[in-house]
Amino acid sequence: MLLHNKFYLYATEFFAGMAVMAVELGAGRLLAPYFSSSQIVWTIIIGTIMIAMALGNVYGGRLADRDSNPALLYRRIIIAALWIAAIPFAGKYIIVLIAGVLIKTIDTNLLTWAAFLSCMTIFVYPLFLLGTVTPCLVKYATDSLDHNGKVVGNLGAFQTVGSIIGTFIPTFVAIPAVGTAATFLIFSSILLIIGLIYFLFDGRNKKMIAVSTTAFIVLSLLGASGSFAFWRSDVTLEDESIYNYLQVRDNPQRTILSTNVMFGVQSIRVKDRQLTGMYYDYALAAPVLTSDRAEMKVLVLGMGAGTFAERCRHYFPRSKIIGVEIDEKITALAREYFRLPSDIPVVTYDGRAYLQSVDEKFDVIMVDAYQDITIPFQMSSTEFFSMVRDHLTADGVMIVNMSLRDESEGSINDYLTDTIARNFSEVRLVDVGRGTNRELFASPTVGTLDRLSERAASLEDGELRRLMIEIENDWHAPRGGDHILTDDRAPVELLGMRALDGLVREQLRLFRDRAENFSL
Repeated sequence: MLLHNKFYLYATEFFAGMAVMAVELGAGRLLAPYFSSSQIVWTIIIGTIMIAMALGNVYGGRLADRDSNPALLYRRIIIAALWIAAIPFAGKYIIVLIAGVLIKTIDTNLLTWAAFLSCMTIFVYPLFLLGTVTPCLVKYATDSLDHNGKVVGNLGAFQTVGSIIGTFIPTFVAIPAVGTAATFLIFSSILLIIGLIYFLFDGRNKKMIAVSTTAFIVLSLLGASGSFAFWRSDVTLEDESIYNYLQVRDNPQRTILSTNVMFGVQSIRVKDRQLTGMYYDYALAAPVLTSDRAEMKVLVLGMGAGTFAERCRHYFPRSKIIGVEIDEKITALAREYFRLPSDIPVVTYDGRAYLQSVDEKFDVIMVDAYQDITIPFQMSSTEFFSMVRDHLTADGVMIVNMSLRDESEGSINDYLTDTIARNFSEVRLVDVGRGTNRELFASPTVGTLDRLSERAASLEDGELRRLMIEIENDWHAPRGGDHILTDDRAPVELLGMRALDGLVREQLRLFRDRAENFSL
């Protein structure tokens, strides 16, 4: 009998452990386009999966004692494999359905609840089934209690090694090369093969073999096609990188880059006019303030598709611009779709790590690395902003794009503003007219920010000159406080989730009011 070969039992444990980790990482990539890839979402994923595995361990141990027929275990593995194969096709519909139901039923913590219920619905059952693998294999592999410890240790080692491989392959090979959907299908096929091998050698249940194989083929064909944003018809490109889901929408008026399906735009290029009314225009106040330089040096941390850099080059042709972007696929999209000039270099690196690696000083540093609630804590702390200050010229200017405007006391904006004010002599805030962005300008020298209208007077472009005067009329110094973020304590994702929850709640209120008025 096949189970007399312990190598097959160890192989089962190895590939089950590999599949569990691959599904966990795939879960992060499946949920990220809808709910972000924040620590909050990862906590939900890890916690949910651990609950499923723990319950599976308990249930599997009882099943193994009650009925030691291995066919039951390998049937569960096949069911888990088919369920995982169905995730690329059905998962996105389940997520949107759950979000739609919650929109009508709750007002607070919408994204947290939507991510939790999506994870519970999609991933708990197959991982519960895979949780039954280890206790059953211990039962089958144990010949004598004298060697029981050795058997358990070997199985644990095989599971751990499989989990290690299942961690690295999706992140560094499968997802970047073939995408999330294909990654789910690859690892589900491995599980399916493990289960089918048992029944092929057993010589029975040929009908189940045929049905399972046919079902997997159908699910693979369904899951290999389709879009994360399946309800949109204007998506030009969907892709995935090690770091992000990537979506480009290109039409005659504008080109848009988004790393989230349901909310947030990371970069936009408006084709029919120079100024867009968006935060990129407001950020131009920083190069205007330093426009008296013979060769202005600009550093963009979080280059994205390069809209700000491209605008700087347009209005200040002599500026020397360097971009830092951790995702090289975004840089490639910037060159292809957003007309990022080829003579503007982009370094593929983390923004803070880049500052640590160079001694150069800049006239303008833009920090544009915050994506909704996905705020890198290492680029929000007092240690980081002191590093930015040290890389500015004496009267240089830092701009920080705060993408979530929140007026509540102790908001993410308050924390960022107070932390920056601790490191800079002069700070100004201005809200962008369109959208939810708030721009922060800071300088290490008092008086630098008071000369915006003076510098604007020399601008040849009348529209840009008027915008700069409006900004100086609208911006204000923060009231100051003690909300300080440090490398040791920076709860940026909880603060960001609270801000985003407020924005969602406000939009839901407007949506419901319109729906009620329409029904009347």
